[in-house]
Amino acid sequence: MYVKDYSSRKIVIIGIFVLVALVFVIRLYYLQLIDNSYKLSAENIVLRYVTQYPARGRVVDRNGELLVYNDAAYDLLVIPRQVREPDTALLCKILGIDRAEYENQMNKARHFSYYKPSVFAKQISKVDAGLIGEKLYLFHGFYLQTRTLRKYPFPVAAHLLGSIGEVSQKEIEKDAFYHAGDYIGKSGIEKYYEKELRGRKGMKVLAVDVHNREKGSYRDGKYDTLSVAGKDIVIGLDAGLQYYGEQLMQNKKGSIVAIDPATGEILAMVSSPCFDPNMLVGRKRSENYKALRNDSLKPLLNRAISGTYPPGSTFKMINALIALQEKAIRAETEFSCKGPLSTPIRCTHNHKSPLDLEEAITQSCNPYFWNTFKSTLNKTGNTKQGYEDWYNDVVSLGFGHKFNTDIPYEVSGNIPTKAYFDKLYRGSWNALTVRSLSIGQGEILVTPIQLANLVAIIANKGYYYPPHLLRRMEGSDSISPKFTTKKNTAISPGYFDIVRKSMMEVFEGEHGTARWYKMDSIQQCGKTGTVQNPHGDDHSLFIAFAPMDNPRIAITVIVENAGFGSSWAAPIASLMMEKYLTGKTKRKSIEQRMFEKDLIHDK
Repeated sequence: MYVKDYSSRKIVIIGIFVLVALVFVIRLYYLQLIDNSYKLSAENIVLRYVTQYPARGRVVDRNGELLVYNDAAYDLLVIPRQVREPDTALLCKILGIDRAEYENQMNKARHFSYYKPSVFAKQISKVDAGLIGEKLYLFHGFYLQTRTLRKYPFPVAAHLLGSIGEVSQKEIEKDAFYHAGDYIGKSGIEKYYEKELRGRKGMKVLAVDVHNREKGSYRDGKYDTLSVAGKDIVIGLDAGLQYYGEQLMQNKKGSIVAIDPATGEILAMVSSPCFDPNMLVGRKRSENYKALRNDSLKPLLNRAISGTYPPGSTFKMINALIALQEKAIRAETEFSCKGPLSTPIRCTHNHKSPLDLEEAITQSCNPYFWNTFKSTLNKTGNTKQGYEDWYNDVVSLGFGHKFNTDIPYEVSGNIPTKAYFDKLYRGSWNALTVRSLSIGQGEILVTPIQLANLVAIIANKGYYYPPHLLRRMEGSDSISPKFTTKKNTAISPGYFDIVRKSMMEVFEGEHGTARWYKMDSIQQCGKTGTVQNPHGDDHSLFIAFAPMDNPRIAITVIVENAGFGSSWAAPIASLMMEKYLTGKTKRKSIEQRMFEKDLIHDK
């Protein structure tokens, strides 16, 4: 009988087991002596990954004055899974919170994640952080994260500089750079230049003992990455001039915008009432913001770029320039203040009649500009085509649209279109219907910065550079072409001479409306405006530039509910120009009157 030999199978099976065992041995050798990834995972319970936040870029004015810098602060973070019966009374005492707030913050942290860190208390001062650091061994699961706060050595230009705040969920979803608890620019320059100012984060891996105490960098920093500081930026603002403007506008509502006509750089942007930008920094930010938001004087509103007003008499120069460009009048053209032609709009000044264009600008004669406007619209016999031409000329002067530079929360204002009037009057309208536009009233709305840009155009005889804040960015010798590209208007340069001369007569002329504010050494050019306000007293408005030759500053001042342009806006504008051009002011009596007058409460 034949018997099968199974001994060879035995050898095969033994060989398979030996091979498997050998694979396991080799794998264990590799995992324990060569590959340390699992070791790192096991050690995660004693490793802390700390984000290294970069220093945010500083902001400096045109003269090198530091406007915004960083100051050390701390966030207290918590990992809920690691928290063990903390001394809540002591922690609440150090942080200045009650037990209810403690529980509220812990619930938020648990809702976010049991295993990942989240901010428990933010923007803690260096003193409080020192107290917490000494007691961290009592607070398992808590640790301090180094942060920075913005500081403002000059408490000025809050609207322009803006603020930073905690990032929202929507902002996190929009940009992967941010995580819960991060800070981001919320307004002003901080928001517009966020990507340049924020820098790049780093990461530090720390070893932590069972008592929650840091034992130093893990593996001598082998796995650490460095943060990169944000870029410093230089803006065109003159901090001294800005401060002076805010002092002049104390206890007044309104704005000041000053521009360098040669570059379009904003020299000053005052919105009053204003506030100290340091109010929106630190743990009091939310409380202060709420108080500012609820203030009836609306200090958070940037009137310089978001306030809209009828331009009043300042718009007469625009109608004069357009009429000259469209050949509707000549400089020698005269119109009478009396008789049937002037009936729709009455004259409010006592002067000779008839007047030519230069005299009409100096005297701010309403009937003259009504006749000028009517001549412009009717020059071809087709009023609506004439209005289209007029509209296009106005828009070319920077009105009715945003400049779209780095100016925060700018609004467009309003220059009514032909289509608007066609709809409003069902196609049946003429020059008489829209006559209020001839003197800067009616549907026209402009912003102070648009008026300041108009002055820059007149100073430059027909062109402008878009108003902007940035002067220079760290690491770059140039800025965006949209800031430096010259914009030519529809008005030929030669037509500006008569307007400039008329504006000079506002200061220099025997009957000039700003003759009381003439400087003895610098020739100024200006135009007063008294803006009708349907909701209260008229607004005081003044636009100006100086010197007449080689202008260095163009300015608009609006003082709300203050009456005639010559009463308050004109002296403030003149003092601002003197301060910028000479570094000081001589006319102390005028200055003192501006400083002391309270136009908000003394009613």
